[in-house]
Amino acid sequence: MEILKKGTFGRGISQSKFVRACRYAIGVAAVAGTLSLAGCYGPPTQRDALAGGAIGAGSGALIGSAVDHPGAGALLGGVAGAGAGYLYGQHQEHEWRNGYGYGPYGY
Repeated sequence: MEILKKGTFGRGISQSKFVRACRYAIGVAAVAGTLSLAGCYGPPTQRDALAGGAIGAGSGALIGSAVDHPGAGALLGGVAGAGAGYLYGQHQEHEWRNGYGYGPYGY
């Protein structure tokens, strides 16, 4: 591997480590941006499916990067997380509509 000049990155870091660090930084920024939007108001099914997909994609990318396939891990984790979030949101809507545990006015 070619070592980049010390003036470019300070202590002389290899290009592959720099590229890997940039990928991680971009992934963290994408997950943080998605999670910041996941808390937006909406029906429980949509909100929980979005949050589950974001959490699943982030954790799938981390697990996938351990076996050098972060894209596939993020895809599978996102699909599984969105599915689980959708089912949980359906359960919450069912409880809300039937008045379980929300008080007399549905709050």
